[in-house]
Amino acid sequence: MTVAQITGGSECVPLRIQLQHVERRRKLKAFTLVLPLLLFMLIAFVLPIGRMIFNAVHDDTFLRLMPRTMAELRGWNGKGLPDETVYAALAGDMKEAWAQKTAAAIGKRMNYELPGIGSQVVSTARKVRELAAGPYKTALIDINPLWGQHEVWSLLKRGTSEYTAYYLLRSVDLQYSPDSLIVASPHENAIFRDVFLRTLGISIGVTVATLLLGFPVAYLLATLPPRSSNLLMIMVVLPFWTSLLVRTTAWVVLLQQHGLVNDTLMTLHLISQPAELIFNRLGTIIAMTHIQLPFTLLPIYSVMKTISPNLVRAARSLGAGPFYAFWKVYFPLTMPGIAAGCLLTFILCLGYYITPALVGGPADQMVSYFVAHYTNEELNWGMASALGAILLTATLLLYYVFNKLVGLEQIKMG
Repeated sequence: MTVAQITGGSECVPLRIQLQHVERRRKLKAFTLVLPLLLFMLIAFVLPIGRMIFNAVHDDTFLRLMPRTMAELRGWNGKGLPDETVYAALAGDMKEAWAQKTAAAIGKRMNYELPGIGSQVVSTARKVRELAAGPYKTALIDINPLWGQHEVWSLLKRGTSEYTAYYLLRSVDLQYSPDSLIVASPHENAIFRDVFLRTLGISIGVTVATLLLGFPVAYLLATLPPRSSNLLMIMVVLPFWTSLLVRTTAWVVLLQQHGLVNDTLMTLHLISQPAELIFNRLGTIIAMTHIQLPFTLLPIYSVMKTISPNLVRAARSLGAGPFYAFWKVYFPLTMPGIAAGCLLTFILCLGYYITPALVGGPADQMVSYFVAHYTNEELNWGMASALGAILLTATLLLYYVFNKLVGLEQIKMG
């Protein structure tokens, strides 16, 4: 029986409106409860990431520090050298930059694209303050032949826009040619494709290693009596109570040339000299596997606990062997936990920094190392943001592909 049948036609509309008001108040109350969390996520997570991605394509250094030159360069066709008015504007900006102590910032920005000219820009700013009158074109080229090079003016011409693709191009080993065409970076400067492939390879290797080690342990935890499984579970979650830095440092002690592992192997006469276990790819994968193991193991264990042992018993009673019953009945039911654990571990590995930095060698550093390098040492926020943006995009793309192929509804965390 419906509400209209109970209340009659004339009272149906007010009752429906009243129900809508109640439903609206309920939704408003629920939204109010989650509003603090939404604001926290927006302020502490979404806005910083958005600002970081914005830095990857935004650079107004030339517009801020060389406004006269940028204004005059907008009318330049990009062929040959600019005319006298542009050089006069450059002389004015250089004088202003020397007075405001911003010549080094201009040189630093130009040095990103044309390495080695930063000091020449500062030197020009120091000398050009003595110029009282034109012609400035000849005078500036006499001060430094740098200003007679077409590629320098092409660089400044690209600076007339506050948006640039330089940092993203550099992050995938591309760059602008002297004619502002996009070309491949020289071989000696092309490092970032290898860095991304290395990050991907290490992440896949660690994920596979944690799966191979974590699946049997999870199965043991799920099938042992509670008293024994609880003791084993404490050993599994114990790393969560220890600092990541402490765990990584412990591996440095264990794997070093005269560490516990090498000394034990030499005492057992398994090796005649210390093996290279640290500051290479092997040490990186071993330490990361140990740290990431609980993230793969626990989702698998939580799914295994929900699988009834009667299913395998039923398969065995129908004539299936132990392995066949496990492979055809038990293992497929664990796939949601395997998918959740592997996805979680893989995504965490993509952004790893401390462990590869301490345990790995120069050829084992991942993308996050270069993000930290550009942020803390070179103060090149554009490159740091571009590398971070590409890493974030790759992670979201993998997440999207995973959703399309497997489906997020298959993931079970417990």
